[in-house]
Amino acid sequence: MNFISTVLKQDLEIDKIYTVHYFEFAKNYVFEGESHPFWEFVYVDKGEVDAVSEKDVIHLTKGQIIFHKPNEFHTLMADGVTAPNILIVSFECNSETMKFFENKVANIDDHGRRLLANIIAESETAFSTPLDDPLTIRLERSENAEFGCEQFIKIGLEWLLLSIIRNDTAKRPKAPVSLIKENSQNEVFNKIVDYMEANIDRQLKLTEICRDNLVGRSYLQKLFREKTGGGAIDYFNHLKINAAKRMIRESSGNFTEIAIKLGYNSIHYFSRQFKSITGMTLSEYASSVKILTGKSSNI
Repeated sequence: MNFISTVLKQDLEIDKIYTVHYFEFAKNYVFEGESHPFWEFVYVDKGEVDAVSEKDVIHLTKGQIIFHKPNEFHTLMADGVTAPNILIVSFECNSETMKFFENKVANIDDHGRRLLANIIAESETAFSTPLDDPLTIRLERSENAEFGCEQFIKIGLEWLLLSIIRNDTAKRPKAPVSLIKENSQNEVFNKIVDYMEANIDRQLKLTEICRDNLVGRSYLQKLFREKTGGGAIDYFNHLKINAAKRMIRESSGNFTEIAIKLGYNSIHYFSRQFKSITGMTLSEYASSVKILTGKSSNI
């Protein structure tokens, strides 16, 4: 029997990437604008921003993504109230399918967010170039890059774009049982995260989280290990420190006042936990925000 191979159809293929950025901007951040001969998307991980293109001003909120086509002049600015976290990726793709993304704004679902998180994680190991350097014009390969990390970035980006097109143009098929189970877990996880964020000014204990969300301790810990790689309290502590970083960028009080707002009984404990999680002291982080604002001439 003579087998005949099937060449797999490529609806789009990303040939090159130029930059991968993850920024934690101050609330008054303003980018003066640029244009370049390749694609770029801006994803709002936290906060809100105004994306300005040649044709329009689009207000983006958490979970939204906007695409800028090649040679389109575009700028970006925070709303003056919230300090946003922004992922920006620029890449080359010459597929005809990319016409779909001209002036495209989309909402990213849980699956898309996981793809974006993986792209960031693989970029951090693939390249030695810091992801928060706005002056980056070339990604330098890391000597300690893990096997396959660049291909994972390529696959992740292509999967993301294909998913956005499919979700926009076709009805989703009925979910299989395994996916229904995963969606149920996602709902519980998201509910607990919302609860943590609503109680960010407290020092929560596992017993309180379990009681108020009607989940068992073992299930709670298993769920967070699967979703985050760590425990529930560890995740909550990271949420608190992320909130502290946002408050610093929004100038929402001095360090002691921020510690009190987040339920810390001691500024010293707050400072130790901040450095343990971020690798920087409070003062070093505050200074880095000012430096980033000063470097914002090119993203």
